[in-house]
Amino acid sequence: MTSRTGPRIDLHAHSTASDGTLSPAELVRAAADAGLDVVAITDHDTTAGWAPAVAALPPGLRLVRGAELSCRWFGADPPVPLHLLAYLFDPAHPELVAELARVRAAREARGERIVDLLRADGVDISWSEILTAAGGGTVGRPHIAQALIRAGLVASTSEAFGPDWLGERYRLPKEDIDVFHAVRLVRAAGGVPVFAHPRATRRGRVVPDELIVELAAAGLAGLEADHEDHSPEERQHVRALAADLGLLVTGSSDFHGTHKTVRLGAFTTHPEAYERIVAEASGVTGIASG
Repeated sequence: MTSRTGPRIDLHAHSTASDGTLSPAELVRAAADAGLDVVAITDHDTTAGWAPAVAALPPGLRLVRGAELSCRWFGADPPVPLHLLAYLFDPAHPELVAELARVRAAREARGERIVDLLRADGVDISWSEILTAAGGGTVGRPHIAQALIRAGLVASTSEAFGPDWLGERYRLPKEDIDVFHAVRLVRAAGGVPVFAHPRATRRGRVVPDELIVELAAAGLAGLEADHEDHSPEERQHVRALAADLGLLVTGSSDFHGTHKTVRLGAFTTHPEAYERIVAEASGVTGIASG
């Protein structure tokens, strides 16, 4: 748990625009109730939550508009999936808009194929019901997990992502953005790219430090160190690597509402790192402030 005086800044949170359980308006209100001064909305591959979050901003809360991009490093076999947090980019940048639309469409097609596989094995869940429950948000495996829970087939999201279900038996590959292309796109759109939970071995394979060195040379701005999926040793490793490369360090909750147990503000970002992000950004003018 991160604790310090000064503004409390959480730079990684999800809403119903992707796989969170709070609407964008509910998310910013929850952030204010949690005592945050700054929160970032970082839904997967979409900016759909930006406008409603800005419209609902409570007084005194600042909003960093961002997204979490689904990326892949193709330097290993099989390629390694990873996530890139993109802050304050131009949401109308044509090439980035097109790439995000491609990833969202591929994720939805993948989700429908997974449901088809489940139904072929006699699992009674409905793709149309999953779409309705997603409420227009970017559909992903967490939405299928919730359908399995509603059907009484699993007791929790973690069980749904186990090997008997979405973690292995019913897992299909998804299309992602080459991570170097993603870094360049975010920078071209005036945004600031930060590698999300880069050493979270509990999530699966992680990339070598040498890749992060190359990404830093390509325009990567920072590393997310303080995260619930990092052990203390992993956090220390990320901080040391960031210091060696001159990268900024962030901390955040990766809040998903009831899909996860972690709370808003569980980990926070130092004000100096936040100020560096703001200073480097040129895509979205200013920080939305309630």
